Amino acid sequence: MFRTLFVLIALLFAPLASAAPLRIEITDGVIEPMPFAAPTFVAETPGSEQLAQDIANVVAQDLIGSGLFRRIPDSAFISTITSFSSPIQYSDWKAINAQALISGAVSVSGQTVTVKFRVYDVFANQEMGTGLKLSGSVQGWRRMGHKVADAVYSRITGEGGYFDSRVVFVAETGSKGQRRKRLAIMDYDGANVTYLTDAKDLVLAPRFSPTGDRILYTSYETGFPRIYLMDVGTTNRRVLQNTPGTMSFAPRFSPDGNTIVYSLEQGGNTDIYSMNLSTGQSVRLTNDASIETAPSFSPDGRQIVFESDRSGTQQLYIMPVSGGTAKRISSQSGRYGTPVWSPRGDMIAFTKQSKGRFHIGVMRTDGSQERLLTASFLDEGPTWSPNGRVIMFSRETQGASGTTNLYSVDVSGRNLKPVPTPVGGSDPAWSPLGG
Repeated sequence: MFRTLFVLIALLFAPLASAAPLRIEITDGVIEPMPFAAPTFVAETPGSEQLAQDIANVVAQDLIGSGLFRRIPDSAFISTITSFSSPIQYSDWKAINAQALISGAVSVSGQTVTVKFRVYDVFANQEMGTGLKLSGSVQGWRRMGHKVADAVYSRITGEGGYFDSRVVFVAETGSKGQRRKRLAIMDYDGANVTYLTDAKDLVLAPRFSPTGDRILYTSYETGFPRIYLMDVGTTNRRVLQNTPGTMSFAPRFSPDGNTIVYSLEQGGNTDIYSMNLSTGQSVRLTNDASIETAPSFSPDGRQIVFESDRSGTQQLYIMPVSGGTAKRISSQSGRYGTPVWSPRGDMIAFTKQSKGRFHIGVMRTDGSQERLLTASFLDEGPTWSPNGRVIMFSRETQGASGTTNLYSVDVSGRNLKPVPTPVGGSDPAWSPLGG
């Protein structure tokens, strides 16, 4: 039986003397999101009241958005927190069934904001870990909230968070037949959208470097697909593959960021190549009379998963990083594409076309335990969150006026939801945490 990483919320209501630490355990089933209280953070300096409220709301929305937590409304509170140093009245929070309590304080000095916070296990009458203090620019207050949410998420689940991350994607405007596309970058939740290119040339398949400071993408600026490398901070870019008579596309970084893999078409044949970014030297990894594309490294950098039609239909294969014999891992009916290795190394996400529908799915790296998470007219292009728990993808609606937008879903198939963007979006790629 397929045991993906479903969420079981284990809430322990034992007496105080034997109370176990509060913890969300990721196991087999879904019971109920954990109720938590997040009062507005205390404003410790004059004029920081709105900022304190905004940061607390970002923390709460991050946790709620994960599908694992439920916020108790302020109107239900019996007591309030007016000082960060005040003792916690656990009985008041137990009475409203708050199992976790987040307390925080915000101060501003010039252009610097400082956030302090603590997380409490209400039913165990104790703080979870020790309090933390973070500082940053006032302009980056949303990121401060994401960092706090990551710390809370990690303490309760025991796993890394994913809120302090960004997504690069293809922003789409215009009618379906005359769609204009440009690269854009945003916070994981759709906030702070910034455009990296204009809409003059078709762009595809943006991919973050492991450090989050560079982006690979494909552009039709010359009339043929070419791979470009862009610095995120400056938007300076350079072409990486410009061999006459060829088309290069579908690039992706190696885990160490020193190498890329990509597809190169020449003479009617498409194969996968690797390139050393320091020397520019390329090595051919496949040599088959078929289309090999969409390569993705394993997190340890030892293997590459890719799609190929060498069997007659579009399927998934794994080969050593140096090339050589490839093993097919997809085994069920349908066509498979756009495989992406999970950052945890345990699963591969993919797009599947079967019986007139498109799906986002996951399977083990040996092809076993395949599970389809979505189904629609057109779902495609999965990308993993930094902690390997959530997948973002693009979904196109049916019809001549159909739009394409970003969605996310967790690896259990739960919590499917749209990602808000100011315009249509496709081909998302998640940054590393903090990237």
